[in-house]
Amino acid sequence: MRKRRYKNTLILSLFAIFILIAGYFSFFYTPKSQGPRVIKVGIVGANKADIAIWKNVAKKVKQKYRVTVKTVSFDGYDQPDKALKSGDVDLNAFQHYAFLNAWNKSNHGGISPIGQTYIAPIHLYSKKCHHLSDLPDGATIAVPSDSTNESRALFVLKNAGLIKLRPHKILVSIADITINPHHFKIKEIASEHISRMIEDVDAAVVNNDFAGPAGLGKKQTIFVEPLNKDSKQWINIICARSTEKNQRIYHEIVKAYQSKKTKQLYRKFYGDKQIAAWDVKLK
Repeated sequence: MRKRRYKNTLILSLFAIFILIAGYFSFFYTPKSQGPRVIKVGIVGANKADIAIWKNVAKKVKQKYRVTVKTVSFDGYDQPDKALKSGDVDLNAFQHYAFLNAWNKSNHGGISPIGQTYIAPIHLYSKKCHHLSDLPDGATIAVPSDSTNESRALFVLKNAGLIKLRPHKILVSIADITINPHHFKIKEIASEHISRMIEDVDAAVVNNDFAGPAGLGKKQTIFVEPLNKDSKQWINIICARSTEKNQRIYHEIVKAYQSKKTKQLYRKFYGDKQIAAWDVKLK
């Protein structure tokens, strides 16, 4: 009787262990046991840096999980989130928190960040002044006209000590300037045109995508966006559909991205203009 009871207990225990193991692998997903799979990542543009970084990520994921990671390049910033939400891609990696928050607000949500990539501090440039202190009273300072980039530019001016902004706001506009002691004229100009008008203003906050091609560099820089609590919303991220944000393989792709090799590729292609955000300390 005891032997039979012991045997039954052993069988039940083994069955329970089997169920737990099966449940674990079903929940966390192990690509090796389920054959090949392709995961598409939406990016904007396809420059040498992005190609090299994602090629390295794909190699790591393929070796470890037998999963193929492919990038899908889009021409504009309005496309990758639509493609992700509709299922045309599985992840995307092109936007910062502020852009995602604005998109989710306008499109009834559906997309969540699952990992940080980089932050690229933007600069205040001038071809008329060599230092912030050289800016005259009443100087004209150009900022991008679209809401997220204008907000970021205004925070740059705030951190430079040129203006003060209404507190406790994430996205700000010119209307949120509370103190402007030197009576600077803040001029809104489309992001793609602002670098070409640098000589028509005293200074301008120019997005990195347009600063390089316009020949703007250290020589014209009079202030660099600091890495502090205001910077968090400008950290770029990898995103997934909210319903799939906990998929194990997606987080393994994030881990493959957040590597020493990626940092090396940042340095190779961008120097100090692009900083790994996943372990940066914001003051």
